[in-house]
Amino acid sequence: MAEIVWKDRKRIIFGLPWTFTRYSITQEKLIIDTGFFSRKEDEIRLYRILDLSLHRPLRQRIWGLGTIRLHTADKSAPEVEIKRIKHAKKIKEMLSDMVERERDEKRITAREFMGFDVDGDGDRFN
Repeated sequence: MAEIVWKDRKRIIFGLPWTFTRYSITQEKLIIDTGFFSRKEDEIRLYRILDLSLHRPLRQRIWGLGTIRLHTADKSAPEVEIKRIKHAKKIKEMLSDMVERERDEKRITAREFMGFDVDGDGDRFN
């Protein structure tokens, strides 16, 4: 199993981690594990993350929490939220850097996901 770079739980009232949603990040993927009796694990490859944004409404800021929203090129999880985590801004920056590094390593550009007009003939295909 790959080494975990970061892990945390979704937090609830007073910023306490009393939920059954666990997040972890390795060098190559984001893993979201939910449930207690019936568990579900979603995995998103970092290079498939297209956009990240940080949301910190007042209620979350009071307890030092934030939510990171991701838009991905993953068909099973096009939009993902890492909800109510500690140090959200720091984690968002770390994740953003890891995504860029992973894309560079795999030589992937955003236009490969977006279907841009690569050859300049006006259509969206090569």
